[in-house]
Amino acid sequence: MFTQDCFDFLDALHLHNDRTWFKAHQQQYEAQVRTPALQFISHMQPHIAALSPRLTAVSKKIGGSLMRPQRDARFSHDKTPYKTNVGIQFRHFQGKDVHAPGLYLHLANDGCFLAAGIWHPASAQLSQIRQCMDENPRSYQKAVAALGAGGFYLDGDSLQRPPKGYDKQHPLIDELKRKDFIAVKALTPAQVTADDFCEYCAQSWQHTQQLMAYLCFALALDY
Repeated sequence: MFTQDCFDFLDALHLHNDRTWFKAHQQQYEAQVRTPALQFISHMQPHIAALSPRLTAVSKKIGGSLMRPQRDARFSHDKTPYKTNVGIQFRHFQGKDVHAPGLYLHLANDGCFLAAGIWHPASAQLSQIRQCMDENPRSYQKAVAALGAGGFYLDGDSLQRPPKGYDKQHPLIDELKRKDFIAVKALTPAQVTADDFCEYCAQSWQHTQQLMAYLCFALALDY
């Protein structure tokens, strides 16, 4: 599936990030980036279903698990039109966008990684997760411990101050400050281009299952 050609294209796109160049190299993008990504999603379908039947693995050019290459630059100082990474999200079927709980693969020349959890949840969802952590701290701690065993660590943005309603002496105050609940595991290009990459991803994501189940429980979602 993924080969060095994928990374070479992303590197060239970084140097020539404009619509004229991309249009002229559309076939190269299809062959070296999009087709391998869609093949990866297809191969991952049974693995994702085994992890949770609530997660979706949809191998479509538009509207599936593969994120679109175009950037949303409306509110950014960076007006380059294309992403220089590949993003694939196997999200919860009840989620409508990238803020839903899910599993994620990120490929880029400046770093590749696997991820799991929920990124930038809305304030109402964030409140639900924090309340669940406050009421069920041991289950949360067990989920975090399981991440470490699989080489994952929690990453993302956090508040500077304790969230409203929580004392700064709360035993989980650093966790309650989180604005993202994303577990991340770094990948090397050699791992991404290996023949057993799908199996490696499935085995790695097994270690995020407790976190995924916990977050879905907090949000009253089946998992």
